Amino acid sequence: MADQLAPTELRQRKQSVGTVELQGPGGVVRTVNLEEMNEADRALAAEFGYKPVFKREFGYLSSFSFAVSISGLFSTVATTFSYPLYAGGSASAVWCWLISGAGCMCIACSVSELVSAYPTCGGLYYTVSRLAPKKWVPSISWVVGWLNLLGQVAGVASSEWGAAALLLAAVSMGSDFTYLPTVGQTVGVMAGLTVITGLVNSLSTYWMEKMTKTYVIFHVLVLVTCCIALLALSKKAGTNHTAEFVFTDVDNTSGWTPTGWSFMFGFLSVSWTMTDYDATAHITEEIQDPELKAPWAISMAMLFTYVAGWLFNIVLCFTMGDINGPDGILSSPMEQPVAQIFYNVLGRGGGITFTICAFLIIKFVTFTAMQSLGRTVFAFSRDQLVPFSSLWTKILPLTGTPILAVWISVFWCIAINLIGLGSYTAISGVFNVCAIALDWSYCIPIACKLLWPGNFRAGPWHLGKMSKAVNIYACLWTAFVSVIFVMPTALPTTADTMNYAVVYLAAILVFSGIYWVVRGKKFYTGPLVEADIHEDDSQADRSSDEVNQKTEKYGQVLE
Repeated sequence: MADQLAPTELRQRKQSVGTVELQGPGGVVRTVNLEEMNEADRALAAEFGYKPVFKREFGYLSSFSFAVSISGLFSTVATTFSYPLYAGGSASAVWCWLISGAGCMCIACSVSELVSAYPTCGGLYYTVSRLAPKKWVPSISWVVGWLNLLGQVAGVASSEWGAAALLLAAVSMGSDFTYLPTVGQTVGVMAGLTVITGLVNSLSTYWMEKMTKTYVIFHVLVLVTCCIALLALSKKAGTNHTAEFVFTDVDNTSGWTPTGWSFMFGFLSVSWTMTDYDATAHITEEIQDPELKAPWAISMAMLFTYVAGWLFNIVLCFTMGDINGPDGILSSPMEQPVAQIFYNVLGRGGGITFTICAFLIIKFVTFTAMQSLGRTVFAFSRDQLVPFSSLWTKILPLTGTPILAVWISVFWCIAINLIGLGSYTAISGVFNVCAIALDWSYCIPIACKLLWPGNFRAGPWHLGKMSKAVNIYACLWTAFVSVIFVMPTALPTTADTMNYAVVYLAAILVFSGIYWVVRGKKFYTGPLVEADIHEDDSQADRSSDEVNQKTEKYGQVLE
């Protein structure tokens, strides 16, 4: 999919340049010997001015598994399948995935290209410092950083809500529906599950890598066995449909007209599943050879999600039975249509089994997404983007993890879901704003690459001649679906049916704007690009322009 540099060129890119002086708080300067580091850490210190603080435990399999786990295909489809059904029935579920997935793949490939060029745990936020003109770096990176932070918090929060809903759906099945969870109970379970996620993310990178490595195998086995079981038993259960129904049935229950407009609300399912592409970027400082393995993992994981997700949606549509009506899956007492499909087709035992599997998979989503979020908070604090930055850069020596960054993330993920106590409908806005905020935090740096192409230095994974076309489509697609995702999904619109995504988005932009006026513009200069390079004799022939670029200072590196 991507062109790659020759091995000799790659080695030159990562070659040691002697020592680097990293300036910490109070003006204390620490000289780091690049020869004592591995190649990835040398690149991090020499090219990006950051002191390596994480252990590089992730290889190809664990990086790929991490990227797959972010999508959580089996469980995220289960928690968002109702959106296309309300919007346009079976046809919306099938064709919206195919159409929207192509746009998401363009975003994923564009993100992979940037991650290969600039592999730091700041993700695409950091790339602004290399792509935009210097005078625009602070303002653009400020917006990108806060959008990315909102998107990641919303992503973890909505995933934890989905996990609680799936767990309680399994409990409801086990009671033969004599127990039906309330919103308050869902909120309580969500909070407990989020705390568990925080505890897991307090472990060292070593254990996180071991947990993540085997996840993809479990996920694929569950997905394949579930699809086989549904297709084999749906006819006996009387829930099977014809191909004509699956691919052509349009059932608009949203109240929107024309039906074609309503149909497009089905894009949310795939956009929420195929997002958070740069989560793998946020652990690049824990990946061996990140300029190759991180973009490879992102692109391949999203391609797997795109193809397998489309097939899974088709299987669900073939086997889902009635959609509306008193016995339809949208009328499920559990309010989980896919869990109801499992129950209707596979019976009580099979329904509980695969619903629990969906719960376990979405918990892996929250584990990895929280790991990414914690590293993001650490990276943004390292650049002094967020309040009380010095706190969130603290590394727990026992585990080597940014422990306070993890737990402030836990706090905000629980806080945003507490809105569900007042309005269950408001929770759907968390799903929506996740896709909007994250995709815009990616497409702004991609747009910077398009506007100032001379500033971009390609990494070993890049799109070659297709780069510009893919980048343009990624930006256009994001602008298009953003309009859809801020619209209310049902009419008439009331306080109980409005789309609260626009409220969350406005709130974070207003807060970040006020914080920018009060403090940001006084001290924030953008992602730090601070490294003084002392050349070895063998590097004396390097051009003065390249040395000047590497000694450029935008601020101080936090120790």
